[in-house]
Amino acid sequence: MKVVGINGSARKDGNTAILIRRVFQELEKEGIETELIQLAGKKMRGCTACLKCRENKDKQCSVKNDAFNNCYAKMLEADGIILGSPTYFADLTAEMKALIDRAGYVSKANGDLFKHKVGASVSAVRRAGAIHTLDSINHLFLYSQMIIPGSSYWNIGYGREKGEVEADLEGMQTMQVLGQNMAWLLKKVSV
Repeated sequence: MKVVGINGSARKDGNTAILIRRVFQELEKEGIETELIQLAGKKMRGCTACLKCRENKDKQCSVKNDAFNNCYAKMLEADGIILGSPTYFADLTAEMKALIDRAGYVSKANGDLFKHKVGASVSAVRRAGAIHTLDSINHLFLYSQMIIPGSSYWNIGYGREKGEVEADLEGMQTMQVLGQNMAWLLKKVSV
């Protein structure tokens, strides 16, 4: 089994990556392979509404000059997907939104390719707005017929400067429980 985590932050190895890696620790304890993809520094444009994915049905976006198709291929290979974004103005980053829009469209155009995968959303936040960020990410999972594990609280960690989320003990505990629940669920659905 494998889980891919995609960090939608402009900061490589920042608070969002720290939260995803905390979830990974629990998955790895259960023998589940993990891989982190960071969108920082990568070009990720929005959907052009060309509808070529519906026409081609080749499990790819026709826009080939950015990081999307590589990220999407990793999502297809995985049994579980974690999407993480910092909270920018009470929502997710533009790069994460671009990934979600295109991944959702290509998946639907090719026969619901994410159906029955396990999906979890994670957000780093300075103060407020993270629930909307989680909700935005979860829309992809729910619309794609994915299964979402819960945790002991909302999947958020508080921190502004790089590394500050590690001082949010409840946030780190929430990521631990999320990882445990995700591992349990992955094992149940893979039977």
